[in-house]
Parts: sequence; structure tokens; C-alpha cells
Amino acid sequence: MPLDSQMAAVLAPFNAQPEPDYAQLDAAQYRQYADNMMPPVPGEAMAEVRDLRVGGAEGTLEARLYRPLAQDHLPLLVFFHGGGFVMGTLDTHDNLCRTLAKETGAAVVSVAYRLAPEAPFPAAPLDCYAATCWLVDQAASLNLDGSRLALAGDSAGGNLAIAVSRLAQQRKGPKIRHQCLFYPVTDAGCDSQSYQEFAQGYLLTAAAMGWFWRSYLASGEQIDDPLASPLRASSLAGLPATTLLSAEFDPLRDEGEAFAKCLQEDGVAVRVERCAGMVHGFVSLAPFVEAAASALREAAADIRQALA
Repeated sequence: MPLDSQMAAVLAPFNAQPEPDYAQLDAAQYRQYADNMMPPVPGEAMAEVRDLRVGGAEGTLEARLYRPLAQDHLPLLVFFHGGGFVMGTLDTHDNLCRTLAKETGAAVVSVAYRLAPEAPFPAAPLDCYAATCWLVDQAASLNLDGSRLALAGDSAGGNLAIAVSRLAQQRKGPKIRHQCLFYPVTDAGCDSQSYQEFAQGYLLTAAAMGWFWRSYLASGEQIDDPLASPLRASSLAGLPATTLLSAEFDPLRDEGEAFAKCLQEDGVAVRVERCAGMVHGFVSLAPFVEAAASALREAAADIRQALA
């Protein structure tokens, strides 16, 4: 299928910008630029939006609670933002989190984990796991139901959701009912067919992903660590039921779909969908692209059912 026409219109101004020289790029400066690329869009109204301080692996982290309904004991959806482990903030994913809260009926908590290269792997997955445990422990004080827990994340955030699921399995808790992964990062090899087909021109480039991985991993040996490259895990058995959306025009398409296949082979219930005409990052573009909004609603319906 060709690129979705609405997506092509959104993509045009991004493609008009020259790609940075990653050999000379300063992460902090580029982060400030990239995190403000998207125009602000009014988000869904919530019963409550509140900034929190939650427990991380080595101190407290910023987080944001989205309560869609003024009801007691809403289920909990913990969200981890994308940005290549280097970029992204609570604000860059504010609109997406509001939509997830509205469509799932769950309280969403978005976690601002530590970023690379200042805090390289495994800081981010350990932060995300610690924050999830903290939120479950404090669920009653937040008027949430920590026994109805799901995870979600986009791109690098999808990678981190998988890492939290693995750590919860290894450390005997908390119990996670579902994980929703939007075009997740699953392998540091960067050598799939989709990497070659969609290396540039579709928002996320192969060169950018190479820079993200070099910024994130402290050593080459970490490439094979399943917390970094979950596709390389010897087994995925016992992970939560999963919804995984891939994008047709995305360097990460093949590794995401390969991960879904491995989950299925290891007995995990999976719904995987390749979203036709979409590029990496499409769920954040839902306000501008109807096909993206439709796919997001369907994924949210999976989470809603899992948390019922």
C-alpha cells in the first residue's frame, strides 16, 4: 500500500529538514530541539491531571497521572515514552497519554525515566521497573487499583515496557495483565530488511537509530542483553498478553514483527497488526491522521478489555 495521504502531508515538512551530522551531535542540544518539533494540539479533557514524584532505581523520577473519570479505583496503565532512549518528555507524549486514558478508561501514569547518554543502559529499564513497583505499592493512596495493571510504550518506550515485563517475571511481581507496544525497539542489530528499505524519508532514519544505540549502550557486550535487545532472549514464555502495532514504512517494522512471532511461538497471546501506510511514530500523529487514530483506538480497546 502507498504511504497514507494524510501521513504524507504531515511528513513533508520533516523531510524538508536536513538530517543532522550524528558524528558531531550534542545530545542535550539536539534533545531540546527535537522535543519541540511537534506543534501543540489540545488534548482530551481529563477528570484530573497531576504531576507526581515516583520512586526510581536511584532516586525519584517525575511522572504524570491522567485520570479520565472521577471514579474510585480505576485500573492502572503505566506508560513509557519513546525517543530513542535519548529524547522525549512527559510533555512530548501528553496528548497520546490523554487519548489512552480516555479510550481505555484507565488512569495512565507516564514515567520520565533517566535518559542516555547521561544515564546509559540499564538505567532506563531499572527506572521503569522501580517506578511501576512504586505505583503498584502506592496505588491505594492514589485511589487506583494496582491489581489491574497494564503497560504501554512507543518505540524505545515499547522496549522499556518489555523490559519491565521481563523484570516483573524474574522478580516475582508485580502482576501485569497486558502490554501494548507501538512499533517497539527490539534489537540493536539494525540490520533487518526494513532497515534497508526505509533507511530515510520516513521520519525515523537508520542513521538516527544507530546514534540512539551508540548513545544508550555503554559497551558492545550489552547488545545481547535481553533487557536491551528483547528479540535476542532465549525465551519469552510467561510474558503478558500483548498488542503490538508495527508501521508499514518503518525501519523497526521487521524487528517488531519478529518479536511478536517469537512471543506467539513461546505461547504468549498476541495481537499483531501492521498498520498500512503508516510511518514510525504514527500514534503520536493521530490528531492529524485518521488511520493512526483508528489504530490507536483499537489498541486501546485491547487494553480496556484486559483491565476489565
